[in-house]
Amino acid sequence: MDDSREDRLGLGTSVVDGAVLERAARRFGEQGIVLPTFSQLAEPQRIPPAALAALASVGRDDADARNLWRVHWHNEADERGLRQVPQYVVLPPEFSGVASPILVAFGDTFPMIGAHKVLAAYACLVPRLVTGAFDPTAQRAVWPSTGNYARGGVAISRIMGCRGVAVLPENMSRERFEWLERWVTDPADIVATPGSESNVKEIYDACAELAAEPRNVIFNQFSEFSNHAGHYAVTGPALERIFNDYAAAEPGLRLAAFVAASGSSGTLGAGDYLKERHGARIAAVEALECPTMLYNGFGEHNIQGIGDKHIPFVHNVMNTDAAVAISDAATDGLFLAFGHEGGRRLLTERGVPAGVVGSLHHFGLSSICNVLAAIKCARAAGLGADDVIVTVATDGAALYESERTRLAGSRFAGSFEASAAAGQIDEHLAGADTSHVQLLDDVGRSRIFNLGYFTWVEQQGVSLEDFEARREPAFWDRLHAMVPAWDAMIDEFNARSGATIAD
Repeated sequence: MDDSREDRLGLGTSVVDGAVLERAARRFGEQGIVLPTFSQLAEPQRIPPAALAALASVGRDDADARNLWRVHWHNEADERGLRQVPQYVVLPPEFSGVASPILVAFGDTFPMIGAHKVLAAYACLVPRLVTGAFDPTAQRAVWPSTGNYARGGVAISRIMGCRGVAVLPENMSRERFEWLERWVTDPADIVATPGSESNVKEIYDACAELAAEPRNVIFNQFSEFSNHAGHYAVTGPALERIFNDYAAAEPGLRLAAFVAASGSSGTLGAGDYLKERHGARIAAVEALECPTMLYNGFGEHNIQGIGDKHIPFVHNVMNTDAAVAISDAATDGLFLAFGHEGGRRLLTERGVPAGVVGSLHHFGLSSICNVLAAIKCARAAGLGADDVIVTVATDGAALYESERTRLAGSRFAGSFEASAAAGQIDEHLAGADTSHVQLLDDVGRSRIFNLGYFTWVEQQGVSLEDFEARREPAFWDRLHAMVPAWDAMIDEFNARSGATIAD
């Protein structure tokens, strides 16, 4: 990758504008904001003791720059201290119906937004900030998303002393918009685009209009490679730590697969890390109602958090081993069943441990999607008891409470009782099969990779050279190697700002 391509793709590791960098550093110095490095977020035990001590007086949901030190997977549930191993649950055969243990990391422990997308937002903003490519004193950070990334971007922008703009579909959950209304500095900074989860093109169109103003900088998670790199550097090691913790008591286990919904494909970057270190297969998941990877399809769905109808630019498709589709009928139905006393009672009667049943509030719609895809992958690949699957619960049920009444009305004629909960568990959990799973060979990977041409080259104006560069492993190796350089620039930025950690 030559220097000119690095500039075009936002992957620079040198200063773009010294004057902008100086203004940004001065702003952070005045506000006392110290930036954590990616290595500190990957291993929070490396966070300075003074920063950890300062968190004692800061709530996890406060609009406070000290919460940057919580943008990782190791937060305690009670907001105090760090966990050596991130919070996770082991889904046993009594729950999943497959022999393979499924380990699920909890994303709702992240600060401010209760979802791991705040990490993606930080990862996208910081490289631009420390290279002088974004001016927090004069420019607005625009965050296109189907929900959580926009909230994460607004949160990161606000606590970094700059203005953030959320761009998201108008039909996302009420909780997302209520949160945004509390956090933006101006109601005009919430841009609601037509449609719902599948309407990503409409988000891009709105961003194109905003980009016409020089003060607006678009941080498009679907094409910001630091989204992938941040999850490779931070989420990958966190999930490895979870696997090592579980496997310590049972020698001989192997990390067989990592499963995650595509969405922006940033989280799939953790799969690159786990594949390098453990040989884990990588499974990318989408909605059956909009099966772009599997069937070149289109449509609408309600698995909020996994926008689609295109292949994200930051998806390392040629390193992906399986494509899986999950129906929103399954995620909607199980979301209602897991939140219903009758559904939880049925799981308990079937031998599911109390700790697993008690953890179901950590599962939002896309989290359930990931779990179902993990079950399907285990069946399709013939995985056994020694084959561990790792996935993530991107956010929790709290973000979808307003959806319960709507879903009960639209899918169950307004009444969702214990019998309905049992029916959904039998149909969608116990009944999860190998349908709509494709184990990919090079032909399958190339087919999915080539689909991205129509979005990125024809619609978004990416050069064919830059599009094709992503086909080769060397491109992604070079990207992963940039993280230490960004860490060094973060350290230099902190020194330039002169900010110190305040208690």
